[in-house]
Amino acid sequence: MAITEFRADFPILKTKINDEPLIYLDNAATTQKPQAVIDAISAYYTADNANVHRGVYTLAARATAQYEAVRDQVAAFIHAPQRESIVFTRSTTDSLNLVAQTYGEQVVQAGDEIVVTAMEHHSNLVPWQQLALRKQAKLSVIQLQPDGQLDLASARQLISDKTVLVAVAHSSNVLGVTNPIKVLAQVAHQHGAIIVVDGAQTVAHQPVDVQALDADFYAFSGHKIYGPTGVGVLYGKLSLLQTLTPAQFGGEMISDVTWERTEFAPIPQRFEAGTPNISGVIGLGAALTYLQQIGFAAIQAQEQALTEALLNGLLAQSAVTVYGPQSVAQHGPVVAFNVAGIHPHDLATGLDLGGVEVRAGHHCAQPLMQLLQVPATVRASVAFYNTTTEIDHFLTTLQAVKEFFQR
Repeated sequence: MAITEFRADFPILKTKINDEPLIYLDNAATTQKPQAVIDAISAYYTADNANVHRGVYTLAARATAQYEAVRDQVAAFIHAPQRESIVFTRSTTDSLNLVAQTYGEQVVQAGDEIVVTAMEHHSNLVPWQQLALRKQAKLSVIQLQPDGQLDLASARQLISDKTVLVAVAHSSNVLGVTNPIKVLAQVAHQHGAIIVVDGAQTVAHQPVDVQALDADFYAFSGHKIYGPTGVGVLYGKLSLLQTLTPAQFGGEMISDVTWERTEFAPIPQRFEAGTPNISGVIGLGAALTYLQQIGFAAIQAQEQALTEALLNGLLAQSAVTVYGPQSVAQHGPVVAFNVAGIHPHDLATGLDLGGVEVRAGHHCAQPLMQLLQVPATVRASVAFYNTTTEIDHFLTTLQAVKEFFQR
């Protein structure tokens, strides 16, 4: 199959916006869902709805089997060494906060240093900022090169024997760059620190091998990889997970409770208190199956062609400033830009009138916006189901919006 034929699997792409065919270019915020994912969620509620891990009756056994099968699937998908190293959460944000509330609270002491980068999403900045404030630790920021790529010289200078944790995005949700995680992990480990990776913008676009990266913790969300909202994944090295006290307490995360004490359940159940998002996990499994049927080779080839058309088309237009690398070879499927004299929100509203859906704002990266010296940007982000025809329409509509405001 030509990869564009997979568009038919996404019902929402038949939608019209303001009487125009929908052109969805906000995939960095959330991806659309294929019918296979919608059907998997519906099938669970229609035929298998029961709580997991708790019942011995048939429905409960079926639901538990499906839920735990996805844990195996996720472990294989990111090449985790054990299924027990996969913890289901609500989102990337929830996963990162879990690390901060467990490992961070237990390990970080006054005078320690936490290192982040200047391109971090708030979800991989604020938990560490607040932890540093509580613990009287120092928060240091790895700077960027002029083209938006990470400054490795700055990283090597900042990461020291005082550093206990390095938090970094695998790929930026604004600048379109992918960071050298393996190199950063080596530097962190040389100084006895761990590395926490926000993989939200990476897992849908390229294969991820957490062992090859040597990531200590790796987090991502289901809804950015064609799965449902409300489900996330935290991978942690088993040797680290075994040292952590849970951050939430209640049902299912215990093995034995008396009035005087509690024994926690084995990993990973001890970190999954309460009834989980069962349908969300099952939907995530369906999304991963769907992606693997297409294959990352086809996905990457399509997205590279789309990014090339998008980036080069924007650079060719007058009064447009593109943030991040100007070369397609260094730029992923997220492109942030501004047009001189037009507020990003006005630009996005004008594009919406033409059926083109993009994001405008600070993209939960306000310190990065301050570094770029802008209040906000417009962001167009592609997925494999987009087409070069859609990119052409976006560029044509953008030119029309520019002309409207110039008049």
